[in-house]
Amino acid sequence: MLLEADRPNDSGFERKISPLKSGNTVPKKKVAKPKLVLDSNVFISALVFGGKPREILELAVRGLVEIAISDDILEEIRGVLGGKKFQYPARIVRALISEIEELAHFVQPERKVEAIAEDPEDNRVLECAVEAGANIIVSGDSHLLALQSFGVIRIMNADEFLRWL
Repeated sequence: MLLEADRPNDSGFERKISPLKSGNTVPKKKVAKPKLVLDSNVFISALVFGGKPREILELAVRGLVEIAISDDILEEIRGVLGGKKFQYPARIVRALISEIEELAHFVQPERKVEAIAEDPEDNRVLECAVEAGANIIVSGDSHLLALQSFGVIRIMNADEFLRWL
């Protein structure tokens, strides 16, 4: 005769009785993955040159960090890669953008931010981070880096982020 715990359940898997835990066992706190917004310059550096920005993308591919992105950041990446400086063919740009879209969580910022008057386009990165609930922005942009933080969001370059991690 099978005991209740030994009978197969509806899923086809057998139930197992969990071993008793010691009363002194403290549940382990699950460490949340850092949620990042990468500025377009970090994406472009990762794709074109590699180095530390690429290391950050590889962390995302391995599921160790989460990345959020918005249309504004994607458009800037698309424009720079296909523009005068790099002149990537349109099919390559589409393929790279598609890879980024698969890797990153897409957000559509609803709140406008006007924290950087010197370069208003930099505010789009802040808007993305706020909407995504990100805790870190990684950028190489001097205007963003000068802020050091925006609310609870830390702002750092790729090297600082990798050392922090």
